[in-house]
Amino acid sequence: MKKIFFSILILLVFLVGACKKNELGGKSSIKGKVVHHSKAIPNAIVYIKFDSKESAGSDVSKYDTKVTADINGNYEIPSLYKGDYYLYAVGEDFAIPPPYIVNGGIPVSLRTKESIGIDVPVTEGD
Repeated sequence: MKKIFFSILILLVFLVGACKKNELGGKSSIKGKVVHHSKAIPNAIVYIKFDSKESAGSDVSKYDTKVTADINGNYEIPSLYKGDYYLYAVGEDFAIPPPYIVNGGIPVSLRTKESIGIDVPVTEGD
Protein backbone atom coordinates (compact mmCIF):
# COMPACT_ATOMS: atom_id res chain seq x y z
CA MET A 1 0.00 0.00 0.00
CA LYS A 2 2.86 2.38 0.82
CA LYS A 3 4.43 1.65 -2.55
CA ILE A 4 1.23 2.58 -4.43
CA PHE A 5 0.79 5.79 -2.43
CA PHE A 6 4.42 6.74 -3.01
CA SER A 7 4.10 6.02 -6.76
CA ILE A 8 0.97 8.17 -7.02
CA LEU A 9 2.68 10.98 -5.12
CA ILE A 10 5.70 10.87 -7.45
CA LEU A 11 3.40 10.90 -10.50
CA LEU A 12 1.48 13.93 -9.19
CA VAL A 13 4.69 15.85 -8.51
CA PHE A 14 5.92 15.06 -12.00
CA LEU A 15 2.64 16.12 -13.63
CA VAL A 16 2.46 19.41 -11.74
CA GLY A 17 6.08 20.20 -12.58
CA ALA A 18 5.67 19.29 -16.24
CA CYS A 19 2.68 21.57 -16.81
CA LYS A 20 4.32 24.96 -17.12
CA LYS A 21 2.13 27.99 -17.61
CA ASN A 22 2.62 31.70 -17.52
CA GLU A 23 6.38 31.93 -17.57
CA LEU A 24 9.16 32.20 -20.10
CA GLY A 25 10.49 29.17 -21.98
CA GLY A 26 7.45 28.01 -23.96
CA LYS A 27 6.69 27.94 -27.67
CA SER A 28 4.12 30.77 -27.85
CA SER A 29 4.81 34.45 -28.44
CA ILE A 30 3.23 37.90 -28.47
CA LYS A 31 4.32 40.79 -30.62
CA GLY A 32 2.87 44.12 -31.59
CA LYS A 33 3.25 47.84 -31.23
CA VAL A 34 2.83 50.30 -28.34
CA VAL A 35 0.45 52.98 -29.64
CA HIS A 36 -1.02 56.28 -28.44
CA HIS A 37 -3.96 57.30 -30.66
CA SER A 38 -2.47 55.14 -33.47
CA LYS A 39 0.94 56.83 -33.06
CA ALA A 40 3.82 54.45 -32.30
CA ILE A 41 5.62 55.07 -29.00
CA PRO A 42 9.34 54.36 -29.47
CA ASN A 43 11.39 52.74 -26.71
CA ALA A 44 8.35 52.10 -24.50
CA ILE A 45 8.75 49.45 -21.82
CA VAL A 46 6.22 46.62 -21.89
CA TYR A 47 5.78 44.92 -18.51
CA ILE A 48 4.32 41.40 -18.38
CA LYS A 49 2.26 39.93 -15.54
CA PHE A 50 1.98 36.12 -15.71
CA ASP A 51 -1.27 34.30 -14.90
CA SER A 52 -3.37 37.47 -14.91
CA LYS A 53 -6.22 38.98 -16.90
CA GLU A 54 -6.14 42.19 -14.87
CA SER A 55 -3.66 45.00 -14.44
CA ALA A 56 -1.28 44.88 -11.51
CA GLY A 57 -1.45 48.70 -11.55
CA SER A 58 1.27 51.23 -12.23
CA ASP A 59 3.71 49.77 -9.68
CA VAL A 60 6.02 48.04 -12.15
CA SER A 61 7.66 45.98 -9.40
CA LYS A 62 4.47 43.85 -9.37
CA TYR A 63 5.12 42.61 -12.91
CA ASP A 64 7.11 39.47 -13.67
CA THR A 65 9.31 40.60 -16.54
CA LYS A 66 9.64 43.29 -19.20
CA VAL A 67 10.76 44.00 -22.76
CA THR A 68 11.65 47.28 -24.46
CA ALA A 69 10.01 48.34 -27.70
CA ASP A 70 12.25 49.38 -30.58
CA ILE A 71 12.50 52.85 -32.12
CA ASN A 72 9.32 52.12 -34.13
CA GLY A 73 7.32 51.06 -31.06
CA ASN A 74 7.47 47.34 -31.93
CA TYR A 75 7.85 44.82 -29.11
CA GLU A 76 8.13 41.05 -29.00
CA ILE A 77 7.80 38.61 -26.12
CA PRO A 78 9.05 35.20 -27.29
CA SER A 79 9.12 31.88 -25.46
CA LEU A 80 5.85 32.02 -23.51
CA TYR A 81 3.75 29.11 -22.32
CA LYS A 82 0.00 28.94 -22.83
CA GLY A 83 -1.97 30.98 -20.32
CA ASP A 84 -3.18 34.43 -19.40
CA TYR A 85 -0.97 37.52 -19.38
CA TYR A 86 -1.45 41.21 -18.76
CA LEU A 87 0.71 43.63 -20.74
CA TYR A 88 1.30 47.09 -19.29
CA ALA A 89 3.30 49.64 -21.29
CA VAL A 90 4.90 52.93 -20.26
CA GLY A 91 6.45 55.40 -22.68
CA GLU A 92 6.80 59.05 -23.67
CA ASP A 93 4.86 61.02 -26.27
CA PHE A 94 6.46 64.42 -26.76
CA ALA A 95 3.41 65.62 -28.73
CA ILE A 96 1.44 65.96 -25.46
CA PRO A 97 2.01 68.39 -22.58
CA PRO A 98 4.63 67.52 -19.93
CA PRO A 99 5.35 65.16 -18.28
CA TYR A 100 4.86 63.38 -21.66
CA ILE A 101 4.11 60.04 -19.97
CA VAL A 102 1.66 57.61 -21.57
CA ASN A 103 0.71 54.23 -20.12
CA GLY A 104 -1.89 51.52 -20.40
CA GLY A 105 -2.40 47.84 -20.86
CA ILE A 106 -4.31 44.94 -22.27
CA PRO A 107 -5.02 41.31 -21.27
CA VAL A 108 -3.85 38.49 -23.55
CA SER A 109 -4.62 34.76 -23.56
CA LEU A 110 -2.29 32.36 -25.37
CA ARG A 111 -2.69 28.77 -26.51
CA THR A 112 0.17 26.32 -26.93
CA LYS A 113 2.46 27.16 -29.88
CA GLU A 114 0.40 30.27 -30.70
CA SER A 115 1.96 33.49 -31.98
CA ILE A 116 -0.32 36.50 -31.81
CA GLY A 117 0.02 40.14 -32.73
CA ILE A 118 -1.59 42.68 -30.43
CA ASP A 119 -1.01 46.40 -30.03
CA VAL A 120 -0.80 47.82 -26.51
CA PRO A 121 -2.85 51.03 -26.29
CA VAL A 122 -1.53 53.76 -24.00
CA THR A 123 -3.08 57.06 -22.87
CA GLU A 124 -2.10 60.11 -20.86
CA GLY A 125 -2.36 59.84 -17.10
CA ASP A 126 -2.86 56.85 -14.83
